[in-house]
Amino acid sequence: MSNGSDLMDRLVSLCKRRGFVFQSSEIYGGTGSVWDYGPLGVELQRNVKEAWWRAMVHERDDIEGLDAAILMHPRVWEASGHVAGFTDPLIDCRACKARFRADQIESAQCPRKPSRRPGEFEDCSLTEPRQFNLMFKTFMGPVEDSAAVIYLRPETAQGSYVNFHNVLNASRQRVPFGIAQVGKAFRNEITPGNFIFRTREFEQMEMQFFVEPGTDDEWFEYWKAKRMEWVQSLGIRAEKLRFDEHGPDELAHYAKRAFDIQYEFPFGWSEFEGIHNRTDYDLRRHQEYSGRKLEYVDPVDRNKRYIPYVIETAVGVGRVMLAALVDAYHEEEVDGEQRVVLRLHPRLAPIKVAVLPLIRKDGMPEMAERIQKEFRAAGINSFYDDAGSIGKRYRRMDEAGTPFAITVDGESMSGNTVTIRDRDTLQQERVSVDGLVEFIRKRIG
Repeated sequence: MSNGSDLMDRLVSLCKRRGFVFQSSEIYGGTGSVWDYGPLGVELQRNVKEAWWRAMVHERDDIEGLDAAILMHPRVWEASGHVAGFTDPLIDCRACKARFRADQIESAQCPRKPSRRPGEFEDCSLTEPRQFNLMFKTFMGPVEDSAAVIYLRPETAQGSYVNFHNVLNASRQRVPFGIAQVGKAFRNEITPGNFIFRTREFEQMEMQFFVEPGTDDEWFEYWKAKRMEWVQSLGIRAEKLRFDEHGPDELAHYAKRAFDIQYEFPFGWSEFEGIHNRTDYDLRRHQEYSGRKLEYVDPVDRNKRYIPYVIETAVGVGRVMLAALVDAYHEEEVDGEQRVVLRLHPRLAPIKVAVLPLIRKDGMPEMAERIQKEFRAAGINSFYDDAGSIGKRYRRMDEAGTPFAITVDGESMSGNTVTIRDRDTLQQERVSVDGLVEFIRKRIG
């Protein structure tokens, strides 16, 4: 693998070939920076979300789940500051009609000649910077006028804030506690790119943890450590991860402190998760704009009232997927042949086990199909394949990231055993068919 651009090209090719990611509306020429997730991609996506939900909600008693609507009252986005402040400075080229972010113009490439920067041609003329709101605007109801304007949400967090008291009362939680949700968000990015890293339609996994003012610094450090621990539990190499703190000039209007977890992608170190101390900004603003009290009243000391501070953890599903795919991608030579393998953690792997009859006769296909049915009944995603040589079938499963391959051969018919091949070590061991499902389940983790 030579340079980062080459690696990304290989990975994008693999993702299309094996059914991880397709260009949206490809038969019509595609839609800019919008992607469809294929049979393997949707399984990987689902596994990422389930791993996050398990760690955030199912394994804790202080975080509740929520699924807020994408369409919200437009005043929500006025209170949050998105209508007035969710903007990027935009510059247009009058010649080639390309658009660039003004704060990234020095590193941008001219689409006519990538070796040049925008505006370096004599016939190029750049406009003055102007502010461009990143929210998608639409209309609710039959009349398209200013009274019917509504927005596609640019984040899921606001749904947690406006439901703070609803969740608090329904769940009988007490501060400190959190609200977690996974859902779609939309941003009309000026310069999307790097495959599924920066897109206009994406999915977020966000958790808002409500704490008593004065305890926020302690909880901020706690969630920093917990989130890095979770990322590494996905099998992503620690040496490819780091924290990056936002400087005073980089902090969002709502943030007291902010750290990103960054991964060293082929295109450089870039963030895929943020941990933010949002103070009481959001609840206070929604209290002001809605006229509804969003204070927390301590159930033990009724005189103790305050607007909680919020520690937020926000991560993009697509970015976790991309980090996992990049980290797992390997090329190597095995027995004189080139092998491409995705060394995905077994919990993330779209297909957990492949079931392969050595040949299409002597009862081997029938036995393999029975084994696969057992995996399906156990809820373990498996794949049956009897096309081509066993070596080619192994290679296809390696590219799909499948950690285990079961081969039914001649000895299986007489001894009721199969071979299990490990994707990473290439070691094979003979195992009894009885208890095979439990054998694989323990190794998935």
